[in-house]
Amino acid sequence: MKKLIVTLITYCLLPYLGFSQQPQMVQNVKTALILIDIQNDYFDNGSMPLVGSDKASDNARLILNVFRSAGLPVIHIQHIATSPAATFFLPDTRGSEIHDNVKPSGNEKVIVKHYPNSFRETELLEYLKSKNITDLVICGMMTHMCVDATTRAAKDLGFNIILIGDACATRDLELNGQIIQAEKVHQSFLAALNSFYANVMTTQQYLDKK
Repeated sequence: MKKLIVTLITYCLLPYLGFSQQPQMVQNVKTALILIDIQNDYFDNGSMPLVGSDKASDNARLILNVFRSAGLPVIHIQHIATSPAATFFLPDTRGSEIHDNVKPSGNEKVIVKHYPNSFRETELLEYLKSKNITDLVICGMMTHMCVDATTRAAKDLGFNIILIGDACATRDLELNGQIIQAEKVHQSFLAALNSFYANVMTTQQYLDKK
């Protein structure tokens, strides 16, 4: 009986001694994965193919598999165009569907947006708050547009962010008649986001730390 009492007292004191009674999995539920606009129009035969979208989606799938295996929250962001002048992500088209590499499954949340910032006029913030999410891992497309806008907004809203750089992709841009290659656009935006707005990592770096 005395041994049982000692055991119970020790168990109750564990939190105060610096030990957690909760398994690591419970602690980790504060982290969610956000996959931004990995949709068919950004791939070959789509209306707006990007440079490196196949490789980026392969890497995003590796990150997705980690979250699925751990039972952690996954949010798919799907852009649907509303502008009459839009040429891609048109409603009810195959191009606007989420790519097979990261196709939502089970009860994974899908949030439709109409602006680069995934939080603007969507339920994303409310959903994250309902799950007590404090940390985000972000992958997606395009690096210079929706990934950038969403990452900056998330930081301003108080989230801690890991951005998986090689699980994102973008395209060539033009300025004053000069073409800026997609790789330079991609790296420049990642460099700008790194440190303050996000911790930019490669897929392998992220997998190695798990």
